[in-house]
Amino acid sequence: MPRYRLDIEYDGTGYAGWQRQDDYPSIQQAIETAIYGFCGETVSVRGAGRTDAGVHALRQVAHFDVEKTWPDDTVRDAVNAHLQMARERIVILAAQEVAGDFDARFSATRRHYVYRIICRRAPLVLEKNRALWSPRQLDVEAMHAAAQRLVGRHDFTTFRSAQCQAKSPVRSLDRLDVLRGAQDGLIEIHATARSFLHNQIRSFAGTLRLVGEGKWNADDVQAALEARSRKACGPVAAPEGLYFLRVDYGNRDDAMSADEKDGVDAD
Repeated sequence: MPRYRLDIEYDGTGYAGWQRQDDYPSIQQAIETAIYGFCGETVSVRGAGRTDAGVHALRQVAHFDVEKTWPDDTVRDAVNAHLQMARERIVILAAQEVAGDFDARFSATRRHYVYRIICRRAPLVLEKNRALWSPRQLDVEAMHAAAQRLVGRHDFTTFRSAQCQAKSPVRSLDRLDVLRGAQDGLIEIHATARSFLHNQIRSFAGTLRLVGEGKWNADDVQAALEARSRKACGPVAAPEGLYFLRVDYGNRDDAMSADEKDGVDAD
């Protein structure tokens, strides 16, 4: 049975998130419906990460199996045609037939996200629902310094949702950089890890914003991490600033551990 990898871009505004829902539109359901419209087969599309409502993706990865083999370009173009006809805010950037053991979720070696904050006095119009608005300037250098206290392998109980279903709160955070973007007033928080906990990055972003505003410092962030308590976390940042940036495959030889397998949700 042929297996296809999809590289996907989407605007998460108005969707209930990646995962299929009974009563609300989802990214997964929209793609599955488009595939059915193309080839007449009912498929299950599995993503590399289950983004939450309002979260966007620049290059989400997913896979699905079908009975018939199709040219890669035909899969991409036909699925896109059905997505466009349905007026979905989703596009397939690439489709590729892959080996049967490829798994968009469990074959991933690193996931990359970016959280965008725009600092300016005037509210956002063109960037509304695509970035977090801060009416005051934030101290990027202080935010970056505080973020480094979170890099490494830690118990991230403080920075995960109370509804997180992961069995373990322990994760290895490879990167958490706070950078000035090319756009005036833009701040980007870049996060990289093999897997994330539910709401982990948005919890980071909300906490680091407190540092940028001068309300917290790096020691406060360290204390919040060590508290291992959700009550110690700063406010969870809004979903519209978060983007699933890309996924790496094949860069690590070690198998994904059990605690990494049970948590790849980052919004």
